[in-house]
Amino acid sequence: MRRFDWRWLVVSSLLLAFSASAETRPQYGGTLRVAMRAAPASLDPADGSQADSFSGYSFSGTGFARRSVMMLMFDTLVAIDNNARIQPSLALSWESAPGFRRWQVHLRHGVKFDDGTPLTAEIAAASLRSANPSWKVHADGDSVVIEFESADPELLAELALARNAIAKRNNDARPSGTGPFYAVDWEPGKRLTLAAQENYWGGRPFLDRIEIEMGMNFRDQLTALELGKADLVEAAPEQVHRVSLQGLRIATSQPDELLALLFSRDAVSPEEKTLREALALSIERGSIRSVLLQGAGQPAASLLPNWMSGYGFVFSTDANLQQARSDCEQVRATLHSIPTWTLGYDGSDALARVIAERIALNARDAGLSLQPTTAATADLRLVRIPLASANPWVALGNLAALMETPVAKHIGGSIEELYAAEQSLLAAQRLIPLLHLPVSYAAAVNLNGLQIRPDGTWNLAGAWLGSGKP
Repeated sequence: MRRFDWRWLVVSSLLLAFSASAETRPQYGGTLRVAMRAAPASLDPADGSQADSFSGYSFSGTGFARRSVMMLMFDTLVAIDNNARIQPSLALSWESAPGFRRWQVHLRHGVKFDDGTPLTAEIAAASLRSANPSWKVHADGDSVVIEFESADPELLAELALARNAIAKRNNDARPSGTGPFYAVDWEPGKRLTLAAQENYWGGRPFLDRIEIEMGMNFRDQLTALELGKADLVEAAPEQVHRVSLQGLRIATSQPDELLALLFSRDAVSPEEKTLREALALSIERGSIRSVLLQGAGQPAASLLPNWMSGYGFVFSTDANLQQARSDCEQVRATLHSIPTWTLGYDGSDALARVIAERIALNARDAGLSLQPTTAATADLRLVRIPLASANPWVALGNLAALMETPVAKHIGGSIEELYAAEQSLLAAQRLIPLLHLPVSYAAAVNLNGLQIRPDGTWNLAGAWLGSGKP
């Protein structure tokens, strides 16, 4: 079985930047004003109550924004570059014992937290234990040792996740970090002000301050940008085309988010599995993309996007109404009736309502009955799931945890193993993929140097404010 190196499948367009003109050089100073939908109540990257990999049971995901903020204040031991390769960060080197059950990570020297405390292996180990209680982590001189009972060949990609950023937890509610910025004013769930870390180990950032307004919907964010009250905002997929026509700058990632239907439990009978398959076959994904999302995203019948796995195109996204009807008739002949399912969506999101209603219409054409609802509980829900990593195994493992369906650890790393693992998760019929969506941001013309990481988050460490003149 041939080896599969997923890193070669990631294209360089994952890293998008607003570049300065040839006549302009980066300059220090200024305050960047950012708006986002997320309203986190904690600045601790390991706070499990602040989910950064799943939007909750709603259409509007918040994972990317929270991850972006965390990575301004905290650094991970390693990072993933725009070609999805592991790069040094707080760690300069690493090695694993045969079998991938023991890893040793050697720390960079001379790094300090924003409160002046030097980075030590003991603090780093304690931070990783806080984020991963099941890990066996200890300090060994200037290095951190991580041991597992079974192989974990993708540990480095896991260490690059925002939740594994290194934090020094103090007596107050605000942990210290080693990132390019630190918090100077924090109103949980409302606003956050960051200041540049003058002695940042990676070089002082150009911006002096970043002011982040939280809990703003897409429309209010764009209004703030148009009125000159914000410099960087999130753009909904269906807004991107219109915003680009207005002359504003747009940065868009690869499809890093999964729009899907998530059932509240596993199917309990063959008939229920058949009905779930009929639902999947009834949905006109192409119509949802072209009409409701204004051409944004890619129709999906796979969990992982094609750019990440390399095989996503083999899953058919075409609706098959004839087969869906046949499946429903088969179940009706056995049970004499078909149950009505409730389809939950975020009532504060008008687009989520329209998509839910379209899915219900598609289902009705097949002989199924779906009742859209904004209730807290439902048989299935429309969800947006930010993929956890550009590493397909880490991303798939995160989806498996969400579905409460274990996925086997791999050793060979072949495309055949990855495909088989994804097929196993799809066969559970807990999740019906609909589309893979890009993450988009709109910015004022004077913002330069904004970068989009492979995981869809923005990086402002090298951003600066210019005059905005051509």
